[in-house]
Amino acid sequence: QVQLAESGGGSVQAGGSLRLSCAASGRTISYYAMGWFRQAPGEEREFVAAIRWSGSSTYYANSVKGRFTISRDNSKNTVYLQMNSLKPEDTATYYCAADRFTYPTRTVVPTRPGDFGSWGQGTQVTVSS
Repeated sequence: QVQLAESGGGSVQAGGSLRLSCAASGRTISYYAMGWFRQAPGEEREFVAAIRWSGSSTYYANSVKGRFTISRDNSKNTVYLQMNSLKPEDTATYYCAADRFTYPTRTVVPTRPGDFGSWGQGTQVTVSS
C-alpha cells in the first residue's frame, strides 16, 4: 500500500498560482500511474489530471487544460500539480491518488476514481474573486 500526503494548498486570488505536491511513502510509485482529483462541498469527486508511470503522457480535464500541469519526479517519489490562472470554480479539496495496478499490469492511464487504490488526505485550495 502506498501512503500519499498532499501539501501546497492555500488561499489565493483569482488569476494566482499554486503548486501542489504529493509525497509518497511505503513503496516506490515509479511504476504507478498517478492522478489528481478534486471535490467541492456537495459535489462528487472529479478527475483533474493524470500522468503515466514514466511521465511520458499526461491527461487533463477540459476545465483545467492549459492552466494546470501535472508532473512527477520518481527519484523523489513525488507528484506535482502546478495550477496557474486559478479561478473561483477551482476551489475544492485536492486529492492525490495512485493507480490500483502498476505498469505493465495496467498500460493505460486511468482517470476514474475507482481505478485508483491509494489516496491522500487532501489539501484545500480556495480561490477568491
